[in-house]
Amino acid sequence: MPSPDQTNGPAGLLRFTRALGPAIIVACVVLGPGSILTSSKVGCQFGYELSWILVGAGILMAGAVATAARVGISLEGTPCNELATRLGRPVAALAGISVFLIAACFQFSNNLGVLASIEPLVESGAGLQHTLLIGLNAALIACLFGFKKLYQPIERLMMLLVGLMLIGFAANLLLARPSLLNFLAGLLPGIPDGISGGFLPVVQEIKATTANDPATHTVVDPWIAVQGLIATTFSIAGAFYQSYLVKEKGWKLANLRQGLTDSVAGITVLLGITMMILVTSASVLSGNVAPADLQSVADVAKQLEPLFGSTAKLLFCLGIFAGALSSFLVNSLIGGTLLADGLGLEAKMDSKWPKLFTIGVLMIGMVIALTTSSEGRVPLIIFAQAATVLGGPVLALSLLYLALRPSTTGAPPTPTWMIGLTSLGTLVICTLAVRTAWTLFLKFQILIS
Repeated sequence: MPSPDQTNGPAGLLRFTRALGPAIIVACVVLGPGSILTSSKVGCQFGYELSWILVGAGILMAGAVATAARVGISLEGTPCNELATRLGRPVAALAGISVFLIAACFQFSNNLGVLASIEPLVESGAGLQHTLLIGLNAALIACLFGFKKLYQPIERLMMLLVGLMLIGFAANLLLARPSLLNFLAGLLPGIPDGISGGFLPVVQEIKATTANDPATHTVVDPWIAVQGLIATTFSIAGAFYQSYLVKEKGWKLANLRQGLTDSVAGITVLLGITMMILVTSASVLSGNVAPADLQSVADVAKQLEPLFGSTAKLLFCLGIFAGALSSFLVNSLIGGTLLADGLGLEAKMDSKWPKLFTIGVLMIGMVIALTTSSEGRVPLIIFAQAATVLGGPVLALSLLYLALRPSTTGAPPTPTWMIGLTSLGTLVICTLAVRTAWTLFLKFQILIS
């Protein structure tokens, strides 16, 4: 029996706080500009009606993160090395390369998210924006090589940024005064009237405005809001990275319970912040703003100012900045670490190759953000989506496979509920991949027709 001072009082609370961390880092990579914009648009378009989808995605994410923490503790090797040992190096390399490509292609959106967080507050020209991006990337690269042990400062920084997000988005939620009854109704499963048609996207003809102009075609996906809300909350790459983070934390067999506690607490924070954003948008923007007007997180902040005032807009921008910066760094680390591990190189955060590959992700994202027009980024987004089609199922199936392997550290088998949630999450990931693949196929057909 533990003594009272081990579980109660300031010392017990301090030990409990110190046990948290890995899942907070995972939550930070998910809480990026894409997640903030998607939840804002969904709340604006459908009000509270898709809140249940967000809760479901959060439960799947918690299950995958808890499973990944278990894998990190119960297996001696890193995940990709375990895959290489059991299934061959090509499988491990496929997982690492897929994640690196996804991280590199989407890193430019994190660059743009940092700019978007300050855009509503200051008048800045292109020169200042370029200077800010170059300075931020240079500072992060300096930190990569300046700290001898990266994990602890990154964990502390992520907790600080999570605190800033909580302050920024919670303040706006209080001002919004959402309807509790409508929110509770939104937790009951149901499909809004605005979502109709088949489950897969279709090609729709757009008639010409004049007789001399040819008709055009576009891909229409009534379920895009549902898919976006799931995909920006349930990140299998972020969940998979949890197995690396628990090793960086130094957790062993005795920390299995801490791994579960951390996973649930971290993803609860993720779900709570995302729900704050959705509910605020549902309460304030739904019916007052056209969802099509919300093209960036900066647009969301600007729409809130007439209703809340400049102070609330400042707090919302603070939350956006914290979300963009946290995702900015961790996204790059995920891409760099998994590529190194997939290729059979040392995958610890403080090792040379993960740092070099992380710099590669940072540089690709910065160069794209500085040199590519909005139109030029479209092919890169399509390429990232194509990588997701392959990478998502590979990571989900790999996590499930490793969770079913016997422990090499003496840990008991993975609990049935973890396997069940991870299996369901794998099915969801594969379903989203099929929908994305079909969308890309339709876009390709339009392109060559």
